[in-house]
This record gives sequence, C-alpha cells and structure tokens, in this order.
Amino acid sequence: MADRSVDGLIGLYLDVLRVERGLSPRTVEAYGSDLAGLAAFCAAEGVDAVDGVDRAHLERFLGQLHERGLSATSRARALSAVRGFFKFLVVDGVREDDPAARLRSPKSGRKLPDVLTRDDVMALLAAPGVETPRGLRDTAMLELVYSSGLRVSELCGLELNSLRADPPILVVRGKGNKERIVPVGPHALRSIATYLEEGRPLLPGAPGSRFLFCGRAGRPMTRQGFWKNIKRYALQAGIDKDVSPHTMRHSFATHLLEGGADLRSVQTMLGHADIATTEIYTHVSSERLRDVHREAHPRAGKRRANAPDDEGT
Repeated sequence: MADRSVDGLIGLYLDVLRVERGLSPRTVEAYGSDLAGLAAFCAAEGVDAVDGVDRAHLERFLGQLHERGLSATSRARALSAVRGFFKFLVVDGVREDDPAARLRSPKSGRKLPDVLTRDDVMALLAAPGVETPRGLRDTAMLELVYSSGLRVSELCGLELNSLRADPPILVVRGKGNKERIVPVGPHALRSIATYLEEGRPLLPGAPGSRFLFCGRAGRPMTRQGFWKNIKRYALQAGIDKDVSPHTMRHSFATHLLEGGADLRSVQTMLGHADIATTEIYTHVSSERLRDVHREAHPRAGKRRANAPDDEGT
C-alpha cells in the first residue's frame, strides 16, 4: 500500500466501512468526524504517516477530547473509531503493531435510560384510541415497538412483507443493513390486523404503498412524525416522564429481563452486536429491584406505614 499518510488511510478505511461492511451513512459520517479529529491532532504533532503514531499520541488525543468537555459517550465513540482504524491497518499489513489495542475506555457515567412502568405502558397504548384510522395505526405502532423492541427507524421502515403471520414474526433490517427476526406478541398482532383491515385502507395513499405504517400520501411514517405522536400520547396519558420511541425499546428490554429472560435472547431481539450494550438493562433492573427493596423491606432504611416491629411474625 503506497499511501501511508494518516489522511489517506482514514479515507480508505471509511470506504471499507461504507462499501464492504455496509455501515449506515450516519455511522460512517460519525466515524469520519472522529478520525478527522485524529488526523488534525497528528498533523499538529508533526506526524504525517501512520507508522509514526504511537500509544502516547492516541492517549494525548483522547485526553484533549476530555479537556474540550466532550461527554464520555462521545469520547467512547471516538475511541471505538480509533480502535477500528488501527485494527484495519494491522489486518491489511500496513502496521505490525496496534497502538490502540490497550487504550482504556472512558467511564461513561451515562444516565440510565428512562423506563416506563407496566401501568404507564398500558396507559400509553390506550391513548391513541381506535376510533379513527390514525388512531388504529398509532396503536398498532406503539403495540409493536413495545412487543418487539424495535428502533424507531426499523419501525418506520417496515414493509408489508416484513410481517409473517405463521409463526408471528417480523423480518427487520437494522443497523448496517443486517437482517434479524423478532417475535411479535398476540396483542401487537391483533392491533396490526385491525389496523390493516379497518384503518390503513382509509389513510390517503396507503392502499398502494408497500410500507406497513403510512404517513402522508402513502409514504412511510417518519421518525420525527412518530416521535411527535408518542410525545403527545404520553402527555395525554398523564405520564410524567420524558417519553420517546427509544423509551419503549428500553421498557421492552427491561421488562423482559425482569420477567426472567436471559441476556443473550434480549441481545438478539434488540439487534445489539455487542452484549455489553445490552448489559445496561441489567443495571436498570438492579436499580429497580433496589428501589422495591427499599420501599418494602422493614430493615432497608425506609419504613412502611404501620409496619410491625416484631420480625418474627
């Protein structure tokens, strides 16, 4: 490989992510932004070729991101981009060593996702009503996102042939255009059937559309449109939380784990490439269990009203 410049090889790596690995344009753009920052840092350090980049350079680069006030999540993404880039250089024989291999991940300190209670979910599912075509559509969308844990982009991109009735499954295209199969619960299945029979035929442009959930003129429902709908329905249902489509995905995963589902199955249903991403839901469940324990146990620090003093009863 003749070009050993940092800039040139970053461009080649991004082409590989885009063409060979099929990552989404948004993901490639984010990685490109992070690696452009690395290239600028290397240029300022007087390092033009990738051979001259060592672990100390990378640690100083990541340290600069921290000093600039980037969040732990943004720094973790930059580290992921750097690791992927140098792993690519090693695999392609550009470098023999990997200076990014032992870099430590920043502590995320990230806020655990909001999770709805089961009562909140039931109230939200009931909010659109079933008296209008749009109500039937939105009820089916909410039921499905809670039943199957879909990302909002996956939900809005579903086509009519994505749904299989026997057995009830969805064929979903997720991040990186990867296909996965997820189960559909009976409540969601019934809502979709009612929507298809009674609601969809009455939506303008929908009968000729290949998309399952239609917005204007038969085009697919947009992410922004569904986001606005779910905000409105949460307010209507009296839910005092910041509810988004992703909140339903969080609730889906947390409620599954609380019900005894194993982490690997939840990972598969969510479409996470790395189980570490799914593990955050075990922390959510643990926090909820601690809250229940604090509220209910007589020796947990918060006493219930009229709780008996004698533990032997």
